[in-house]
Amino acid sequence: MKALHMVAWILVIIGGLNWGLHAFGYNLVDMIFGAGSALSKVVYVLVALSAVYELVTHKQTCKMCAGEMSSKPMM
Repeated sequence: MKALHMVAWILVIIGGLNWGLHAFGYNLVDMIFGAGSALSKVVYVLVALSAVYELVTHKQTCKMCAGEMSSKPMM
């Protein structure tokens, strides 16, 4: 499961960086694989699935969320 978590985390980072570049008119995925290509769509689907996976499993894998921090009330 650690390998799946690491792959998902890397894909989420790639997606975030691509969105940041998109704000400046660049789309790295489309530049590498071609706009609208099947491979770029696969990358987008993998990034989206990774984000959902991280969202669902975050509390189990995050040391800060799973540790004592989650049991203390927030100020």
